[in-house]
Amino acid sequence: MECGLGEAPYYESSRHTLRFVDIVKEKLHIVDLEKGPSSLESFDLGTPVSTTADIEGSDGEIIVGAKRGYAIMNRKTKKLEYIKKVWEERDGPGKDERMRFNDGVVDHEGRYWAGTMNDPKVKAPPKNEGTVFRLDADMTLHRMIENVSIPNGICFSLDEKIMYFIDSPTSNVFQFKYDRKTGDISDREVFYHVEGDAVPDGMTMDVNGCLWIAICGGGKVIKVSPDAKVVGEISFPNARMITCPAFVDENLFITSAEEEEPERYPDSVKYDGGSLFRVHVGVSGMPVHKFRGR
Repeated sequence: MECGLGEAPYYESSRHTLRFVDIVKEKLHIVDLEKGPSSLESFDLGTPVSTTADIEGSDGEIIVGAKRGYAIMNRKTKKLEYIKKVWEERDGPGKDERMRFNDGVVDHEGRYWAGTMNDPKVKAPPKNEGTVFRLDADMTLHRMIENVSIPNGICFSLDEKIMYFIDSPTSNVFQFKYDRKTGDISDREVFYHVEGDAVPDGMTMDVNGCLWIAICGGGKVIKVSPDAKVVGEISFPNARMITCPAFVDENLFITSAEEEEPERYPDSVKYDGGSLFRVHVGVSGMPVHKFRGR
């Protein structure tokens, strides 16, 4: 299995399975972690899906960020039904076609945060046309961050007072003041800046409050402490396009994408680009939350 753009690893502890998506090939992959790689199941979705989450109280459905908005996916049929399309007349003609969802996460109160970007299949991403949305349990939709380009990882600090957010082309991990009760954010500032040509992509947090950030184009995941110091690194010499990490106990599962510059980096094409990796890191991650709507 080689992903065109592997993303959104999600551990479902009740089933001991890991699911992840291939956005450009429009597939959902599921692995039974007890059985290992031989258990891999792959499903054609017929539309780009970039982020998924479980729904509290539901065993037969999950919620996903798809092409035009939030959708419910039936676990058995893998069919999608939109429950909240995000674009309106005020956004102008054609925006629902030229955009797609990207990374997302559910917060402590069961609200689903997810960002949108220009769909490269339709149009090369211009600057700052994306939006980060928040879908609340009562199905109200909020535009939380606008004028972003490629929104990626979102995490919340251990004390639940800070939200971290990546807009990849800026090479910045931003932080906001975060109000858990209301879901409001304010006072954006740069928490950590990635030097060089590689950019931060997806990220997750461990139980000590350290961020584990995929560096796309840099072939690594870095571990950044709450005081913005790099305190660890995992290197992938044959896979530059590292996209997103997720914890399963003390293991980190990491998605990647196909090499974007095959002539310049032939080893990334020949070996590991587009693979799913597992690395034992000796610390566990924060639990994932379920969407409380539907």
